[in-house]
Amino acid sequence: MGLTLNALTKSPWVFHVSAGSCNNCDIEILDCLCPRFDIERFGALLVGSVRHADALLVTGAMNRKSAKRVQQLYEQAAKPCLVIAVGTCACGQGIFRDSYAMTTPLDEVLPGAVAAYVPGCPPKPEAIILGVVKALAALKGDGK
Repeated sequence: MGLTLNALTKSPWVFHVSAGSCNNCDIEILDCLCPRFDIERFGALLVGSVRHADALLVTGAMNRKSAKRVQQLYEQAAKPCLVIAVGTCACGQGIFRDSYAMTTPLDEVLPGAVAAYVPGCPPKPEAIILGVVKALAALKGDGK
């Protein structure tokens, strides 16, 4: 477990899950990969398969269809898997809270799995990077 935990904290592979977002958070996540912010300097790499992922970046509000898909993706990911809620919709459903199509927030869809919340509509790339770094620090047990 120690070797796996060390590899996870040094070079996390991230899978992006869009659960019905408006694409503003998605654009900011892609902005994190640009040379200006360069999240890869922390070892984070965006991967194309959830089976290779160490962390899930989830954007958008959980509607009836996407909640089941997010659960399935989380079950397919290797454990331990960090879940990071990006944006106001993923954190608490934002303006869609009382909509007829929304079920529950992400932390109720995946109870106990969300390691970090990055609020904002949309959150700035600096905030997303800080959320990933804080989730990794919590995994190490630093508590910072």
